[in-house]
Amino acid sequence: MKKKIRKGLIVAAALVFLGSLAMVLTQQAEYRAGQTLYEEAQQLAAASPAAGAEPAAPQPTPSADGMADISLSALQEASPAVMGWVRIPDTALSYPIVQGADNDYYLNHAWNGAATPVGSIFMDYRCAADFSAFNTILYGHRMKDGSMFASLKHYSKADYWEQHPYVYIKDAGGTRQYAVFAAYEAPVTACTYEIAPEDQALRQAFVDYALEQSVIRTGVVPAATDSILTLSTCTGRGYDSRWV
Repeated sequence: MKKKIRKGLIVAAALVFLGSLAMVLTQQAEYRAGQTLYEEAQQLAAASPAAGAEPAAPQPTPSADGMADISLSALQEASPAVMGWVRIPDTALSYPIVQGADNDYYLNHAWNGAATPVGSIFMDYRCAADFSAFNTILYGHRMKDGSMFASLKHYSKADYWEQHPYVYIKDAGGTRQYAVFAAYEAPVTACTYEIAPEDQALRQAFVDYALEQSVIRTGVVPAATDSILTLSTCTGRGYDSRWV
């Protein structure tokens, strides 16, 4: 009887191992597929004129922020939802930005609408697409392979911020440079997710809250009249809070 029980436990353990292995392999395959989708986006964004074609305008020279090299037109032809590009130089964070009719669709769809657990970097549907809101929020997954918004976790260390102090956005209006002033964990109910506080006092309270909660001290202090960019991702510890 004991021998039968032991055999049964061995079989059960083997089945659990095989099941876990299958899950890991499936996840790796999904990550690779997602990576391919964003490699395609990178190629389109940096597309050169067709062979033999005359460039419509002088080609930009490479810039320190890398944004002069990004062309949105080919991406937008493939997907009208693309409305910009976000990049932090010298990191893996360089992706197209999309915006949907809600904050759910692009959690599991790529920039071109292909279904993928990798999702997209997407703007909160409540925000103005031209970044004119007081607080423009971009969301992205914290992927285990280091892609999407995974690298934001490193802003918990001051030396990482010192090496990567700016976030760059390119859209139809040109390129914007945002100085990182705070990094912290925020409850999903925090004022961090307010798009347009009604008056200057509430906007100042937003800035004060971010500065108080920040785990790094940057010396950068926004005014209540400034435009804020919030990058939001998972903490890896549940759904009640986010790393921003």
